[in-house]
Amino acid sequence: MTESAVPYQYLVQRCVPHADRQEFVNVAVVLYVQRLDFLSCASQLDRARLLALDPGLDLAAVAEGLARVTAICRGDDSAGRAGTVGLGARFGHLAAPRSTVVQPGPVHGGVLTPALPDPGLVLDHLLTTLVVAPSPGERPTP
Repeated sequence: MTESAVPYQYLVQRCVPHADRQEFVNVAVVLYVQRLDFLSCASQLDRARLLALDPGLDLAAVAEGLARVTAICRGDDSAGRAGTVGLGARFGHLAAPRSTVVQPGPVHGGVLTPALPDPGLVLDHLLTTLVVAPSPGERPTP
């Protein structure tokens, strides 16, 4: 890795209405760039896709779970103790397995590039690629 390369880690938050069915919909991305002191998330709830998995799903509870993820990333008081620790510990908290409806997927890594040098742009790209459902007939770009 070159001196100018800036590594990052990210994870996808998933809505898992019924863990026993092993079905989920990606609903958010959390991006952590240690070297830049950056921790943020972006989300999109596709209500139609979620309700296709479970017509009785409590969408308000899913939105609350995502609001908690956002609060932890921002270090808001509403996040409780999880919001008071350093960025790395907050990312670790968000990456820890849990048995709630909103669950983290595995942690992945990448490197900021000249094409995507800004963490905000990387976050937008990851959201579009991994969370936003493509339009019919459209394939997502890698």
